[in-house]
Amino acid sequence: MEFSSSRVKLKTGDRPQLYPHSLQFYLEPPTENISLVEFESLAIDRLKLLKAVENLGVSYARSTETYKTKLEAELRKLKFPYRALAEGDYEARRKDHISHFILRLAYCQSEDLRRWFLQQEMDLLRYRFNQLTPSLMQKFLEYVNLSFEAVSEDLKNELAEELCASTPGFSMIKVKEQTFYKVGLADAVDLFRARRVFIKEGFAYVPLKDIDAIVLNSYRAKLSKALAVTARSLPAIQSDERLQPLLKHLSHAYVGPDYSVQKSTGKISLEDIDALSVRSFPLCMRQLHRALRDSHHLRHGGRMQYGLFLKGIGLTLEQALDFWKREFIRGKVDADKFDKGYAYSIRHSYGREGRRTDYTPYSCMKIIMSNPPSQGDYHGCPFRHCDSELLRQKLQAYKVPPAGITQILELVKGMHYQLACQKYFELTHEVDDVGFSLNHPNQYFTESQRLLSGAREGKKEPSNLGSSQQKSVSQESKNVSSAPTPSSTAAAAELEGLEAYFTED
Repeated sequence: MEFSSSRVKLKTGDRPQLYPHSLQFYLEPPTENISLVEFESLAIDRLKLLKAVENLGVSYARSTETYKTKLEAELRKLKFPYRALAEGDYEARRKDHISHFILRLAYCQSEDLRRWFLQQEMDLLRYRFNQLTPSLMQKFLEYVNLSFEAVSEDLKNELAEELCASTPGFSMIKVKEQTFYKVGLADAVDLFRARRVFIKEGFAYVPLKDIDAIVLNSYRAKLSKALAVTARSLPAIQSDERLQPLLKHLSHAYVGPDYSVQKSTGKISLEDIDALSVRSFPLCMRQLHRALRDSHHLRHGGRMQYGLFLKGIGLTLEQALDFWKREFIRGKVDADKFDKGYAYSIRHSYGREGRRTDYTPYSCMKIIMSNPPSQGDYHGCPFRHCDSELLRQKLQAYKVPPAGITQILELVKGMHYQLACQKYFELTHEVDDVGFSLNHPNQYFTESQRLLSGAREGKKEPSNLGSSQQKSVSQESKNVSSAPTPSSTAAAAELEGLEAYFTED
């Protein structure tokens, strides 16, 4: 893009040809002039929309009518295209197109921002694509060069039994009614992994109802690449003093608090952590705490995820050094090895070493979408990364009612991981509705503490955790053996880098 003194300068074009379809992959940049005032206005409206998409995505299953109704209401209110409207929706299409590219500039600046933007844009596209009629779906596929060969009636009848057996929820009658497309296996890899499609001779036979998986796979690849390209162009754009502060503000406006600074810093006692882990830790952090107490060690991924979470709930640097050292020396790590191999990295995460970066706790999205755990790891999201049977056993051990476990496993099966965590919150705190959209483990802890202290009211009595939950709290706290607090020692000598920390297991 080029910028003049007061306007973002883009090429002009013929209006009817600019936005031939109300849905697009945003492959071409905007082609008109807009003022900086409109630039900001369009960006803020799209941020409101994407935040609504995020909140709805963790509050409702995306296939439900409630989700669709509420999202359509947001699109209507903010004047974005919400269905394939008539020719008169030019202004809505224009707003949709330009605002996407503005936020692409704002959200390409870091991996976390790109991940957040990509997820919300994909959810938005999924909803809008599924609102199209079959004929408009076909037109859109042609528009984005995803035209696939429709399976003939003769071939469909010949393969009817295989199509019925390979497509979940399909009867023979539905197979005959549904249009199927012959798609290359590379394009249908997500459906193939989920065993939701019939494969023959290197082709997937995809029903129209599942074609959105193909569309989203293509869109994800294109948008991911576009965000990376945009990030490389940022230095030239950020040199403009009018845009740089605006883009910085936009990129942080709706990602949520980073929990790097807590008013409660230093108010949490190390002796309280065991009880807090049972009452107020999300399942991911409760799992890490239990693993640390059992094995007296966590590998790098677990140390980072859990250590930054503890920092976010209020542990000071001195408390963190004491906490990790006292646990590690109960295992195979002696005090000297801890001081040389681990203490530096803890100080580094608190911004006291190296580049003095104040690292922030991981959000749910980062935990779910990056660095999956391998054998011997305990980090990650249990709802995303645990085998369903293992997850069931964990929930049973934590006294979650059988009906609640069934609900959670259904949400996990539908890949609604944050919604499953919200259900876990409701069940362990005995409330009917959490009253917030869960985006961060530290948010879970904060809301739990507010609820248990009476600062926030639930639909059920929050102070009564139930006999089974109270029993679980007391039993788990008793099972945690405590070690004597070591005497204070001088800070270990500075290390030149973090290589040992990143490779140490």
